Amino acid sequence: MTKALWWIRRDLRLADNQTLVTALSQADHIYPIFILDPNLLESAYVGQKRLAFLFDGLRHLSAQLKAKGSYLTVRHGDVRTELKTLLSETGADAIYAQEDVSPYARRRDSHIAESLPLRLIPGLTVRHPTAVLKADGKPYTVFTPYSRTWKKQPLPQPKDLLPVPERIPTPQGLRSLPIPTEPALPDTVPFPASEAEAQKRLQNFTGQLQAQLHLVSKTSKKQQKPIYSYAEERDRPDLDGTSCLSPYLRFGMLSARQAVVAAIEAADKASNHPAADSAAVWLNELIWREFYMAILYHFPRVRGYSFREKYDRLPWLNDEADFSAWCQGQTGYPIVDAAMRQLVESGWMHNRTRMIVASFLVKHLLIDWRWGERFFMMHLVDGDPAANNGGWQWTAGTGTDAAPYFRVFNPTRQGQKFDPEGEYVRRWVPELAQLPAKFSHTPWQMPTQLQQKVNCLIGRDYPQPIVDHKSARQRALEAYNQVK
Repeated sequence: MTKALWWIRRDLRLADNQTLVTALSQADHIYPIFILDPNLLESAYVGQKRLAFLFDGLRHLSAQLKAKGSYLTVRHGDVRTELKTLLSETGADAIYAQEDVSPYARRRDSHIAESLPLRLIPGLTVRHPTAVLKADGKPYTVFTPYSRTWKKQPLPQPKDLLPVPERIPTPQGLRSLPIPTEPALPDTVPFPASEAEAQKRLQNFTGQLQAQLHLVSKTSKKQQKPIYSYAEERDRPDLDGTSCLSPYLRFGMLSARQAVVAAIEAADKASNHPAADSAAVWLNELIWREFYMAILYHFPRVRGYSFREKYDRLPWLNDEADFSAWCQGQTGYPIVDAAMRQLVESGWMHNRTRMIVASFLVKHLLIDWRWGERFFMMHLVDGDPAANNGGWQWTAGTGTDAAPYFRVFNPTRQGQKFDPEGEYVRRWVPELAQLPAKFSHTPWQMPTQLQQKVNCLIGRDYPQPIVDHKSARQRALEAYNQVK
């Protein structure tokens, strides 16, 4: 009887799990294992909310495995040592794991494969980073041609999705540590951590449900699904116009392939061209995720340095007081402060406001993008090394396919355009809750009498802007001109 370890990393799911299905096809008995790696748990990038989300996800996965005749084994320590011990305890002759793209994961796996029977299986992305290349075999560094090539390759279909196994045979008796209960996921985090929740959200957003996955009940499709207005509403943080699936994709509680299949099906079933185009926009966002994964795979140095090396010479100011004001949502710009407070409280931030706050930190305050990238990773439930790095470098103008250096978001105009009634600001900045919409993004322009009426004196109850937009923009242009 052959035995194998299923080493779970970023694939906390049973549906459409290529690694699990491959292991089941090659061995009679499977041991699902998760190793608490001190190198990751103690990293400055770990993020307590993200760690709590992971632990909750493991608890749900453990329950799913029990229902399939299996169980989850948890260990803690040096990964290679623990895997070697598990091979000895179980008599397994192979370790199956989903391939990752981060520099740490690739170094770790390469080291382990030198002495242990590690077999890496694709599945983190729909297209492997080596599968979408230019004609000369080099990787793309611009999104549009990458996405064209990505779409020209055969698109995944519902029949390609792997069903949940009927049974996962695991011999009893393997010792396990308890899944940690600390840190606990705060009630302020709006993401229940489970594969079933991911499936429900995907169905609610796209209206698509692959019946063979048997994870959620089929619901009515009569209601217009958010994916069909995604193009119109995705930039509005005051609306629920996005999928909010990023935490589930981050930990593989939902496969990238199933998300892509749902996007394609939604486009095919759209009732009109605008709706189909909107679904195509969401598909493009999924391809952006794959693009940044490919960039990290081919150019691992971006984790610590600018992709465009000349920008490592930018004359950052890195003012600690300014950085603290940004972190605490006390910049005096309501849209920036609302977004930062949302991040710290909920572990998530709307994509449009991610761009706004990143632009503000890097270009208004001239603070190194790496400071912001690290702060995001400390707080985001969906914090992903590839997407987070790619987004920050795009905004800073230092990365691939980057925004031009002279693009400096005006935080006031961004707020007025994408939060026109100030509802997002009022939700996350309670000091401004009573402001009329007219002043929700320019509270410093309120007459003193009105400030008193709404119980918000600017400079006392809410700060004055810490920088002037016009002068900060000019300062940023001068700094970038030194190296451009």
